[in-house]
Amino acid sequence: MNNTKIINDPVFGFIKIPRGLLYGIVEHPLFQRLNRINQLGLASVVYPGARHTRFQHSLGAFHLMTEAVRSLQEKGNFIFDSEAEAVEAAILMHDIGHGPFSHVLEDTLIHGISHEEISLLMMEQINHDLGGQLNLAISIFKGDYPKNFLHQLISSQLDMDRLDYLRRDSFYTGVTEGNIGSARIIKMLNVIDDSLVVEHKGIYSLENYLTTRRLMYWQVYLHRTCVAYEKVLVNMLNRAKNLIRMGQEVFASPALLYFLENNVDADWFASHPETLTYYGELDDSDLWSAMKAWKHHDDKILSTLAKDMLDRHIFKVEVTEEPAEKTHIETIAKEISAQMDISIEDAKQYMISVNTISKDMYNVEDDSIAILYKDGTIRDISEASELLNVQLLSKKIRKYYLCYQRFE
Repeated sequence: MNNTKIINDPVFGFIKIPRGLLYGIVEHPLFQRLNRINQLGLASVVYPGARHTRFQHSLGAFHLMTEAVRSLQEKGNFIFDSEAEAVEAAILMHDIGHGPFSHVLEDTLIHGISHEEISLLMMEQINHDLGGQLNLAISIFKGDYPKNFLHQLISSQLDMDRLDYLRRDSFYTGVTEGNIGSARIIKMLNVIDDSLVVEHKGIYSLENYLTTRRLMYWQVYLHRTCVAYEKVLVNMLNRAKNLIRMGQEVFASPALLYFLENNVDADWFASHPETLTYYGELDDSDLWSAMKAWKHHDDKILSTLAKDMLDRHIFKVEVTEEPAEKTHIETIAKEISAQMDISIEDAKQYMISVNTISKDMYNVEDDSIAILYKDGTIRDISEASELLNVQLLSKKIRKYYLCYQRFE
């Protein structure tokens, strides 16, 4: 009997998953659910090819982890087989707690609990279902295990999660500038004093990686149209929640209805065991099917926002270096109020969205990457790089987004 399952991945080629614990995770219903959640949420509104899933990303990150473990072992870093399997299991499950449409729902359907915390709850569930075989994987994921560098491979500046999603998102969006040399970075990894370092020969690949990440954020993840489309989704869900709380009937699948009816936060998850079951049933299709019903709802605001989502009628967006003037927002609210025959308050709450988005691509405190020289000395990339202007990279860019319903 063949002891490995082979999956053909368009980014990395053949990915081998050993039968046993690792394949058991892939077959688990909570992992299979990732097939029904798009990795880039609503980015396909700008990049039609960006329809890859969190399932594909998790397999890609797993593949890179197997490469990283092998590379580190070849350099004499001692990693037990049990540790290798555990760190590979942990990266497989690192995104398992994501809800539909990526991060958008973390402050809408739920709040006060991150997808990482939900991932941990789901890992505990899978661990229970697989008879406690994931104790070591969970310990590494949480950063409790003595070998810190194993945790860094899952969560750090140079984790396998980032190395996969930059390559994969670049591939599927067609933004070729995002293509990073993940194989070379992995080959240059080493461990000194229980911390990951990158050998000096890999510095050019790292420079490309850091600048690429900045480019992908503004060109893909925070693209103005994607941001505006997400605001339509958030406002639509908030309207549905409020209608339900006012006693109106709003169609939704049982899983979606649970989160629309209840105020779900970390305490709620802790005290209502059924919450995780409902969350595990939520995927992108719950929301799309709800929208198809909501566009026929009697409520003008909900039906307009649902049509906006389904017909790609995206909020108009103004991106500025300074916050929008209050008088400008008032004028827009009055126009929307008149056009839709709704109150100015409702226009402001549901048909307009004001946001500040800031991003720094390199934070000297959090994001240091240690470069190892041939003589054994270690310097941070900010000192080692001749090309990178760390002052520029670490400068926090702040942009103000004003999104609102359009009528043309």
